[in-house]
Amino acid sequence: MKTLSLISLFFFSFAIHAQNFQGNQEDINLILSNIKDFSSSVMNSEYQSIGNAYTDDAKIFPNNREIIKGREAIIGYWTLPEGVQTKYHKITPEEIKIIGNEAYDYGYYEGITLRPDGTESKWKGKYVIVWKKINQDWKMYLDIWNGIKD
Repeated sequence: MKTLSLISLFFFSFAIHAQNFQGNQEDINLILSNIKDFSSSVMNSEYQSIGNAYTDDAKIFPNNREIIKGREAIIGYWTLPEGVQTKYHKITPEEIKIIGNEAYDYGYYEGITLRPDGTESKWKGKYVIVWKKINQDWKMYLDIWNGIKD
């Protein structure tokens, strides 16, 4: 009986944290690939690649800031000061739903920032992204996030 209870608990826990992806699998895979590439670009300070992940008319909604509009302004936002580096960045979607040539996903993000003095800052939060399909690629149109305190 104890083993059955543990197995049931395992499957119940898995179901609670399971991802829910709806839409064409090829499109889902492309969005997942773009999410991974975005994190890689953030960690490598590849600001043009970060900017190219967004539509030309994209908007971002950073925590405690005004809305930032347009690719160039978004690149400016993501550009770090000299000596600061994003050591780790990961986005974990909980749900992706494709509706025609638009999609949304939401989930969690986490990361570590390395400061010039060698100290690190860990952070995490939740996000929502609205995607648009442009020329057979998925780009972020609206990107909103806010932090979660430990």
